[in-house]
Amino acid sequence: MQTPPRQNTASLVTREVLVQRARELVPVLAERARKAEQDRCVPAESVADMQKAGLFEVLKPKKYGGHEMDPQVFYEIVMTLAQGCMSTAWIYGVIGVHNWQIALFDPRAAEDVWGHDRSVLIASTYMPKGQVKKVDGGFRFSGRWGFSSGIDHCQWVFLGGLIFAEDGKSPPEYRTFLLPRKDFEIVDTWHVMGLKGTGSKDIVVKDAFVPEYRTHKATDGFMGTNPGGAEFTSTLYDLPFGQIFVRAVSSAAIGALQGMVNAFRDWGKAWTGNMGAKTAEQGPAQIAVAEATVAIDEMKLVLNRNFDTLPARIRSGQPLNDIDERLHYRFQAAQVVDRCARHAYALFSACGGRGIFTDFPLVRHFLDIHAARAHYANNPDIFGRNYGGVLLGRDNTDFFI
Repeated sequence: MQTPPRQNTASLVTREVLVQRARELVPVLAERARKAEQDRCVPAESVADMQKAGLFEVLKPKKYGGHEMDPQVFYEIVMTLAQGCMSTAWIYGVIGVHNWQIALFDPRAAEDVWGHDRSVLIASTYMPKGQVKKVDGGFRFSGRWGFSSGIDHCQWVFLGGLIFAEDGKSPPEYRTFLLPRKDFEIVDTWHVMGLKGTGSKDIVVKDAFVPEYRTHKATDGFMGTNPGGAEFTSTLYDLPFGQIFVRAVSSAAIGALQGMVNAFRDWGKAWTGNMGAKTAEQGPAQIAVAEATVAIDEMKLVLNRNFDTLPARIRSGQPLNDIDERLHYRFQAAQVVDRCARHAYALFSACGGRGIFTDFPLVRHFLDIHAARAHYANNPDIFGRNYGGVLLGRDNTDFFI
């Protein structure tokens, strides 16, 4: 088995250095991908390699050894890793974005997580499944959640819950609750058709105490009034949580589609089918690979444009109160996996009968991309209808933007 190159994380870290380290991991992750699928969990060695390369530090506060880099660096690493293994890139995206989100909490939360060990990782599942009871100093918290990607590698978890108003009339308040490993149980339910290596298992909590400071209000994330703002002052942490997170669960599909294109090109250049037709001379194959390549370029351009625009507004002191713009960006993020799935299907179709064999190099990418489409954030219908309704004069119903 290949071994990853040694990393010197003590040297000056730049965007180019981190992306190059991610590129060097691609063949290593590709070689481990089958094991990740068989174990239904990304190998611990792969997580350790990403930690050694400093990849989890991209969005992390400098106070705890992070780099506080632009979001584009983070998403470029996600897309790069996915060329080798989308499951690995998926958990990197999900876990890595938590190192950004914790800076929105009261600063005591970050100290709880990293005060003794800066390598600690945080998982999540944001379903509003928590049963919450207000008590002195915080909350009693219980529930069961699904889809906690990479949880086996994490010592803390973000969980969603609703706090209902005492008058029974006001709408419930959504919060994210931060819990340590001792307060939750992992239940292995992860038997799926794609993204098998993400190990996105269930989480069970039975009457745990969560202090107030280890919760974060969704309204603060929307309005930019986060309690961590006084401590973590980089404009990076003034970006809306909705904009940052949705790209963390869609960008891996772009990289997986690129991995599929790479594999298709390598195979298609030399393949002659059983009926004597050369794949390289077939119109559907030519169109499929050309359109997928152009789509990848377009999706990357849009992602980078959006995350040039939002931070520029913050740095110039402009409020991010253009709801139409945020809905526009939200819908573009939701379209990504659906677009990738359509191009993946065109490439798969151009492979003929060879494409259905499980050892065929395109199959894993194909299944992983389609599995990612099942994530709530990657459903373009919901967010497209809301955006279209707003453009036609109706009220906005989505505040995760």
